[in-house]
Amino acid sequence: MLRPAPIRRAAPLTRPAALAALFGVLATVLSAIGSGIPSLWGDEATSIMSAQRPLPTLFAMLGRLDAVHGAYYLGLHFWGELFGFSPVSVRLPSAIAVGLATAAVVLLAARLRDVRTAVVAGLVCAILPRVAYMGEEARSFAFSAAIVAWLTVLLIAALDRDRPRAAWFAGYGALLAVGTYVFLYTALFAIVHGVIVAVSRAPRRTIRGWLIAVGAAILATAPLLIVAIGQHHQIAYLGAVQQLAPQTLFSGLWFGDSWPLAIAAWALIGVAVVTEARRRALVARAAGGGLFFGSGTRLPSLVPLALLWLVLPPAILIAVQSVVPDFTARYVSFCAPAAALLIACGVDDLMRWRRWAGVVAGVLVLALCVPVYVAERTPYAKNQSDWAEVSAAIGANAHAGDGVVFDESTKPSKLPRLAEHTYPAGFAGTKDIALDLPFAQTTSWRDSVYTVRQAAALGRFDGVGRVWLIEYAASPGSVDDYGVADLAALGFHETSTRIATHRELISLYERTP
Repeated sequence: MLRPAPIRRAAPLTRPAALAALFGVLATVLSAIGSGIPSLWGDEATSIMSAQRPLPTLFAMLGRLDAVHGAYYLGLHFWGELFGFSPVSVRLPSAIAVGLATAAVVLLAARLRDVRTAVVAGLVCAILPRVAYMGEEARSFAFSAAIVAWLTVLLIAALDRDRPRAAWFAGYGALLAVGTYVFLYTALFAIVHGVIVAVSRAPRRTIRGWLIAVGAAILATAPLLIVAIGQHHQIAYLGAVQQLAPQTLFSGLWFGDSWPLAIAAWALIGVAVVTEARRRALVARAAGGGLFFGSGTRLPSLVPLALLWLVLPPAILIAVQSVVPDFTARYVSFCAPAAALLIACGVDDLMRWRRWAGVVAGVLVLALCVPVYVAERTPYAKNQSDWAEVSAAIGANAHAGDGVVFDESTKPSKLPRLAEHTYPAGFAGTKDIALDLPFAQTTSWRDSVYTVRQAAALGRFDGVGRVWLIEYAASPGSVDDYGVADLAALGFHETSTRIATHRELISLYERTP
């Protein structure tokens, strides 16, 4: 039978701080390793192209769409100005953010439980599939995870003081506001933390300071909230696509669609929750206490805090999904650190029962994470995108002055022409025949383009003897005939040069003399 974990005093601050720094660096390195291997995909193309805009046109675009990602695009703009927009460069900030999130996880585990749990939590968080995935993606999700983790660290610091300094609340409110601008759903953590504050034994001055901080953050982010409501149509498609399949909820949210890992992880989370419930019951009978807090302490227990962090934000989004489509697995990436904390607590509880059982469980979880980690760093891991391969094929075969025609018939996030913007080197010296206005001159994140027939009427094919047609293939052999008839009408015939990449078919057309 599992023995309830006794309450242990936190390790000295210097030791958890050193551990936090160590695991933060480890998580950053793990996320960065191999990050340049997967081809960039649609959402990342949006990030890169938005960040490459001149600032005036970026702000003009945000007034029309994607305002909820504006702070991230702005940060990536300045990052790219310094370090370029290569796949490794644009993904590195997310790896750093994962390191910050992992460091916060270690601090929380050490402060609310013990160093051993902190070590296990750091290891799990560094390689947990959802965390490792967002650490190699040029989107804002890793930053939202880091921000909510450090918000929680600040909250715990405030609850542990009789008279928290105003700087604590100022920092909390500022970080909550910044986090909301980075990713809108970060605001949900005002509710998560509100539950903790409501059941705490914190002095009234602490509760009042927290409420003022949250109120100030809400006021500061009100412009974003208003604009976001007006732009909600951008994610209306979430209501037409199945987002709540059992596999998504059980394994896809945090465990990378790996059923073995999900089973092991949920089993350990169950061990942590059941053991904590028994311990809470024993403490309540012996000396008083509640679900979150034991007797003689004003700090919450780690398990209920992490469980609230893990469950409440997805529950809120799922509850309103049928009315306002707002949920997809990636939107709750910021809950992944809580999963790592709960898994670590489960491993620690097993070690208290039988040391070998805890060691086996911990090694098993880490071992099951490895295949998912490796799979996330394969060439087509990002939504099956193969734009790096497309660019390499054009670069190896095209001649200076060759024209390129892109299939414009597929969904925006999979348009082959995005290869030209994410991997431009291969297209150097070629002519984008159908281009009307480049994305930086539009109010959309995409180029404005002509059809093949419109481009021909404008003389875009004049003097062009060779054209590369790049068609999207949803599956092998499923390419359509976009532009083929119009090219034939212009005197172009298909040659024997056909290059099949993972998701595209590249065909060379030459003009009949």
